[in-house]
Amino acid sequence: MSNNTQQHSSEPTPSALALLPLGIFLALFIGVGTYLTLQGVDFAFYQLPAPVAALPAVIAAILLSKEKLNKAIEQFLRGVGHSDIIAMCMIYLLAGAFASVAKATGGVDATVNLGLSMLPASMILPGIFVISAFIATAMGTSMGTIAAVAPVALGIAQTAGMDVALTAGVVLSGAMFGDNLSIISDTTIASTRSQGCQMKDKFRENIRIALPAAIAAILLFLFSSTPTEVPATTDVEWLKVLPYIAILVLAVSGLNVFVVLSIGILLAGGIGLFGTPDYSLSTYGQDIYAGFGNMQEIFLLSMLIGGMGELMRRQGGLAYLTQLISKVIRVFSKQHSKDQNLRASELGIAGLVGLTNCCTANNTVAIIVSGGVARELAEENGVTPRRSASLLDIFSCVVQGVLPYGAQALLLGSVFGLSPLEVVSHSYYCFFLAFAAIAAIFIKHPARKLATA
Repeated sequence: MSNNTQQHSSEPTPSALALLPLGIFLALFIGVGTYLTLQGVDFAFYQLPAPVAALPAVIAAILLSKEKLNKAIEQFLRGVGHSDIIAMCMIYLLAGAFASVAKATGGVDATVNLGLSMLPASMILPGIFVISAFIATAMGTSMGTIAAVAPVALGIAQTAGMDVALTAGVVLSGAMFGDNLSIISDTTIASTRSQGCQMKDKFRENIRIALPAAIAAILLFLFSSTPTEVPATTDVEWLKVLPYIAILVLAVSGLNVFVVLSIGILLAGGIGLFGTPDYSLSTYGQDIYAGFGNMQEIFLLSMLIGGMGELMRRQGGLAYLTQLISKVIRVFSKQHSKDQNLRASELGIAGLVGLTNCCTANNTVAIIVSGGVARELAEENGVTPRRSASLLDIFSCVVQGVLPYGAQALLLGSVFGLSPLEVVSHSYYCFFLAFAAIAAIFIKHPARKLATA
């Protein structure tokens, strides 16, 4: 009995039913908001808070568990306390604190003024995209990039009278572009290690697909940069801009995102304490705590989704997806030509990591979970390791950039005061990237063929 239990916990039996909690959450989160929107209710997606929508799904996941109740709850808590979830939550808190303190001490306004004085009106959105992409490539994290750029981008959009939701989508687009291509990104590390290829080879394969998508996105943002009013600028207050310059420089230098944001909080608070007459230590502490409070909703939702994802994994939901796609590809490969099998395998790798990402809401975890099966599919049908690594990273990026319950959309929604669905609906780079990647699968080129010894 104990051996069976151990086997069950380490290798869960595939089960479609285990995916039911995700369906319940999406039906409530998206369904209720859509229904209320059609009814003409203002702020429809705020009527049912996302963490509340997640509660019935969590309960369903616990009830579906074949373990005893206490064991199932323990597994849920293990998912809540996963290092990736805790890391995201800490970034939420530090980002919220930095944004709150920087705004209270005039840092956001001063940085917005600097940005407006440097960027022509016609280049505001492309400029935000390029800055976000550069920082994300250097940092290797989309979350850290969003935490640094989002408050300034929001201020610029409001001052210039631009579409706030579109601006949020621009920040998300740039962050996902950089995260996808960065050599130090955890998604790059996971995809190359799981497929057994060099980072430089994966980068070369990746850039051929990502660059056309980025150019298309920049052109779209260029034609969308039409401010309703020409924002007035004043003399730049460099001292107040210093915290933002510092976190950007430190981020690009590769310093840990937690250290970067902590230094930003200290610098912004120090400038307020020594440069603003009415700013005191108690006010500083209250601003930090207010920033924590601003992140409450996404903090709770991330923890609940993390716990639910762990239960779905242990109950065989992810194993079911892996098994299903593997079967479809192998059945297809027996009936078609070599080129068709290769395309089917590449589409299967894309679908596998994409569906896994929908269940885990974490692109790195999705790559790790699906990497083994993706490598088998690649080896069986002649897909090069760099190609399979590139597809894993690209399609996990695409899905993560359009998930309304993904960490990136939740953080941007919190900063911009928008529904996460509004944010992801403007994630145009991710849409272009999906199109470019699917087109690349159907276009034959030498890089897709295995080198013969």
